[in-house]
Amino acid sequence: MARYRSLNSYLRETFGGKVYKLALDGGFTCPTRDGTLDTRGCIFCAGGSGDFATPVGGDVYAAIEKAKERVADKGGKRFIAYFQSYTGTYAPVGRLRDLYTEAITHPDVAALSVATRPDCLPDEVIALLAELNTLKPVWVELGLQTIHGETARYIRRGWALPVFDSAVKRLREAGLTLIVHMILGLPGETPEMMAETARYIGKNGAQGVKFQLLHVLEGTDLAEDYRRGAFRTLTMDEYIDVLESCVESVPADMVIHRLTGDGAKKNLIAPLWSADKKRVLNEIRRRFELDDVQQGRRV
Repeated sequence: MARYRSLNSYLRETFGGKVYKLALDGGFTCPTRDGTLDTRGCIFCAGGSGDFATPVGGDVYAAIEKAKERVADKGGKRFIAYFQSYTGTYAPVGRLRDLYTEAITHPDVAALSVATRPDCLPDEVIALLAELNTLKPVWVELGLQTIHGETARYIRRGWALPVFDSAVKRLREAGLTLIVHMILGLPGETPEMMAETARYIGKNGAQGVKFQLLHVLEGTDLAEDYRRGAFRTLTMDEYIDVLESCVESVPADMVIHRLTGDGAKKNLIAPLWSADKKRVLNEIRRRFELDDVQQGRRV
C-alpha cells in the first residue's frame, strides 16, 4: 500500500520510466543578497540550496553533460534540468530565454524545473515559461517555507503571503506545474503551525510539495542563533511526527517531491542525525507503516 504519492511514481506515470534531476547553478543571486531588499540572504541560507549544483557558466549543454556524469552510475537516460541555486528568475528575460531554451532543448532533458521566489515572477517571465512549457513540461518551484508572518520576518523571507497567493494564481493560469517548498522545524513554530502551512499549500493550487528539515549550516546567521541557545532543532522522532501530520494534511493527489533534505555535511552543525540520509528515510518508511500514515487523511 502506497502511503503517499511519491515523485518517483509520478515520474514513471508521466514519462514512462525513471527520470533523474540534474541540479544546475545558473549564476543567479537574490533580492535579499544584492541589496534590493537586504544583503544578508535568508537566515538559514548558506549557498542558495545549490551545494550540489553544477555551474552552468556560458555553456548549458556542457553543464548538463557534466551533471549527468554525477548520476551515470544510476543508468539514467532522461533528466530534469533543475536550476536550483538562488532565485532562478532573477535576471533579464532575455538572459532567461537563452539559458532555459538551451536547457529544455537538450535531447536528454525531459522537463525544466526552475526554483524561484514569488516576488521575482513578472508577467513577461511567466509568459516565457509558459512558452517553453509548450515544448516540454516546465515546473516552477516556490520557496514558501511558512505561512506564519512572525516566522517569515525572522527568516528574512522578504515578502508577504499575498505575494505568494498572487504568484500561484498567475502560474496556474499560465498552465505551469507548481511545486512549493516548506521547512519543518523553523524556530518558534509548533507542530500545529507546521501542519497549517501544509494545509495551506494543499488548498492553494500547487501540484507538488517539498518537505524540508531545517538544517543549521556553518556560515549562516541561523548558526549564530543556534550557538547562543535561541532555539533547538528537531529530533528524528519529532521530525517524523510532524512530517506525518503534514503528509496527511495535503490532498491525496498532490505529488510529494521530498520527505526530508540534504545539507552539505561539511557545513552541517545540526541536527547531526540528518547526515545519515539512508537511515532517516528507512526510519520514515518504518514509522509510516507503524502509524498507518495515509496522505490526505486530514484534508
